[in-house]
Amino acid sequence: MTKIIRLTDIQLVLLSTAAARDNGSLLPPPDTLGDGPARIRKAVEQLIRRGLAAETEFAPAGDVWRTDGEHMIGVIITDEGRAAIHVAPQAEVEALSRETEGPDVAHAIEAPAAPLPARTKTAHVLTMLRRDEGATLADLVAATGWLSHTTRAALTGLRKKGHAIERGKRDDVTVYHLKADA
Repeated sequence: MTKIIRLTDIQLVLLSTAAARDNGSLLPPPDTLGDGPARIRKAVEQLIRRGLAAETEFAPAGDVWRTDGEHMIGVIITDEGRAAIHVAPQAEVEALSRETEGPDVAHAIEAPAAPLPARTKTAHVLTMLRRDEGATLADLVAATGWLSHTTRAALTGLRKKGHAIERGKRDDVTVYHLKADA
């Protein structure tokens, strides 16, 4: 039986943003959360207590949650936090990133013999984006079971990892497509 994890809107935004960042940091919070530092602090504390985020020693000043003497402590999303928002664990994302790098990828995208079965949801998203017709947000949500904001965050994360994802229109619907030279 799957455990249902209830999250507030602030917690969802913090986790989705962190999942899209290379370092997994919840901080700095996105501008969309406005200026409610007390509410953000409370949300982060709850995420840490629930094991969906964890404190870690950080160097960048913008990501500092608190200080402990000379040590700067940041907050990152955990694999449990990724699971709560239906995003692949960081190890799977990194493995996928390594698998999609290299000289053979451009050739495979230009002339795919047959689509390979996706091992992760992110790999499945990349497969769908490589199709000639691309994929709509609704297609990606249906295929992954993610919420639409989580799907958009995953697309942002793929862009940050170097995937050239284009947006276009088909019958007034936004279609995402992976560039062939990506």
